[in-house]
Formats: sequence, structure tokens, C-alpha cells
Amino acid sequence: MVVTEKERRLIELLRSTGFGEVHVTVQNGQPVLVEEVHKSIKL
Repeated sequence: MVVTEKERRLIELLRSTGFGEVHVTVQNGQPVLVEEVHKSIKL
């Protein structure tokens, strides 16, 4: 399996997000848009 540049960037973004919620828009099997919905901090 070959990981495309967009997939690699998505993985990097997800790994750098310590916590929160994201929505990913996919077109033709590729991620095209990532929206960071919100972050919440658990105390």
C-alpha cells in the first residue's frame, strides 16, 4: 500500500493533535479537508 502526500499530511496532523475532534472530508478516496471542530480539556 502506498500512502499519498495528502494521506501523509493527514496522519501528521492527527498525530500532532493532542486532543480534540476533527472532521475529515474525503473525495475520490482522498482526504481533501480537515476541520478542527473544538478542543476540550479534561481536568
